[in-house]
Amino acid sequence: MKKNDEFYVSYIHGSLGYKTKRTLKRFALSAIMVIIVAAVVFSFSQKPFKNATFELLSDTKITGTYHENPYPMLRVQVAKNTFKNILLLGFGKSSANPFLEQIKKEAKDLNGKTLSIEGNLIYYNGKTLIQITDEEKVTLIPNSTGIPPKKTSITNMTLEGEIIDPKCYFGVMKPGKGKIHRSCAVRCISGGVPPVLATTDNNNISEYYLLTDLKGHPINNDILPYIGKPSKIKGTVEKMEDWYIMKINVSDILALNKKSSIY
Repeated sequence: MKKNDEFYVSYIHGSLGYKTKRTLKRFALSAIMVIIVAAVVFSFSQKPFKNATFELLSDTKITGTYHENPYPMLRVQVAKNTFKNILLLGFGKSSANPFLEQIKKEAKDLNGKTLSIEGNLIYYNGKTLIQITDEEKVTLIPNSTGIPPKKTSITNMTLEGEIIDPKCYFGVMKPGKGKIHRSCAVRCISGGVPPVLATTDNNNISEYYLLTDLKGHPINNDILPYIGKPSKIKGTVEKMEDWYIMKINVSDILALNKKSSIY
């Protein structure tokens, strides 16, 4: 050992040499600076939080006219001659259908019947959904009926956008991107959550379309390979008050060579 070499004995207080102390201080300061810079870069690389709301810890009761066009919805009057069609969802990654089985047995045909539903509201960008957590919180109002919304045919359209699952997108995913969120969306839609096309214009969301097959029936499993991938989709578009519905042929979906602006 050279004369100027420092020798450290852990059990002897004050044996840490000056050079060793200096080296440790420099390392600690460098590590702190690296952590701070990495944190700043990471924060700026994240998508901003959306003002989406998922009232997971509070229940809200809504009453309206039940209809399936083709997905379960409740048409609720929010003002004079103004209605909102609230998309019904089940708890977790499932559709509302399992929570409506018992009430459907009682009424046989629920369309046009008045229901009272208590659940967790989800809302964002003018769209409202409700998560049903217990079939006991779905009540049929006897001797009461309403008018389901009418569909107005618009035209055949070709749109660009990404297929999302509305539950996570409108409520939970704040923000969300990458494979984890895409795989979550795949699980939700495979579980029966209705698929929605979020159309994009210069990477900004412009409108939302509930997707069905060409006959207007629910579409889930066939669309899974296209979820979260920028695509060009053509189909027949209908307007249903505060929602658009698009009837498509899955084989006509054209995947675009673009980076996802959502996932």
